[in-house]
Amino acid sequence: MSQRRSYLLLQGVCSPFFDHLAVGLRAEGHRVCKINFNAGDWLYWHGPACNYRGPLAALPDFLRQLYREQAISDQILFGDRRPVHQTALTAAQVAGIRTHVYEEGYFRPYWVTLEREGVNGHSLLPRDPDWFWETGKNLPDYCDGLPFQSSFTSRAIHDVVFHAACAFNPLFFRHYRTHAPVNAAVEYLGYASRLPFLPFHERRDNRELNRLLAGDAPFFFLPLQLSSDAQVRHHSRFRDMLEVLEHVIASFALHAPERTALLIKNHPLDMGLVNYASMIRQLARRFGLGERVIYMETGDLSPILRRAAGVVTVNSTVGTVALGLNCPTLTLADPIYNLPGLTFQGRLDDFWLNDQKPDAELFRRFRNAVIHATQVNGGFYSRQGIDLAVANSLRRLAQDDP
Repeated sequence: MSQRRSYLLLQGVCSPFFDHLAVGLRAEGHRVCKINFNAGDWLYWHGPACNYRGPLAALPDFLRQLYREQAISDQILFGDRRPVHQTALTAAQVAGIRTHVYEEGYFRPYWVTLEREGVNGHSLLPRDPDWFWETGKNLPDYCDGLPFQSSFTSRAIHDVVFHAACAFNPLFFRHYRTHAPVNAAVEYLGYASRLPFLPFHERRDNRELNRLLAGDAPFFFLPLQLSSDAQVRHHSRFRDMLEVLEHVIASFALHAPERTALLIKNHPLDMGLVNYASMIRQLARRFGLGERVIYMETGDLSPILRRAAGVVTVNSTVGTVALGLNCPTLTLADPIYNLPGLTFQGRLDDFWLNDQKPDAELFRRFRNAVIHATQVNGGFYSRQGIDLAVANSLRRLAQDDP
């Protein structure tokens, strides 16, 4: 039997995941308490909790007192870049408390990330390909994990319910400030304006993609990320994807072979607040590229990555998919997979002439090591995915080793 621990849960995803996780932890004999920072947190929680209504500046003192009163040994949170979580990470380090950080999976769709102390750019994973080569040598092939049903609809419903509750924040949590750069109401209006047109875009994009795949001209691929994503905002040198577009298109215009094209695809969860089609047309004209730059709102990644001459990404998980399909890949930031032997280590200007493929065996060992150390089979938004994630999290959370 594992040691009984005392867990403090901070902010989770917009779903019942943390509530179900607490039930699982209590069933294992652990103590669990929770801090609600807003009305959405409160709505999705059914156990003992403290409602923190003070300003961010007073949170460290509040946490230190709670750590002592509840004899907290561990804290659990989702996303390490939220202001309340950055404060809690620092407070826990001073107090000698372990922090467990959940995030969307490094390998999707059937994995979620669970790491100690930080994720993404703050991951404790070594940045040494030799370590992954040796560590992954004797690990099993984890493949895609146990599949489960999940839908965009269930995720969207949870998000709407959570943010509808947050409309009461001015009454009950007046000091709370969201970590998101865009107001939820603006986000929903953006989705409402974009989603109805996706079937039209899909038909057009499929025709364009089939034409591109049937031809013999090489093309490079740039998948767009969400400008609101912490991966871009906190773990790259770019303010948003418009800066990325200008940077990549300018380099492509000056250094890519003339026969090549650049395919750009929007993120499936983009809010539609930026007219990327118009921006990309303007950049293509500005750099004299004409029809060599192709933009799509939709499109199946697999055939694109199997045919592409190379992928340029900031730090998207699309990069891991590309590496798994043996496609040359360059990152504009420093994600965990940016390793010699996997990604191109030179300049973007030189990448257009690069045909060096990733080391397939190194990637296999890297993937297995990352999954073994940081990934939990399950999901955050469907009952089946949540049950699977909770069951697979319990042993990991109680481990004594870092």
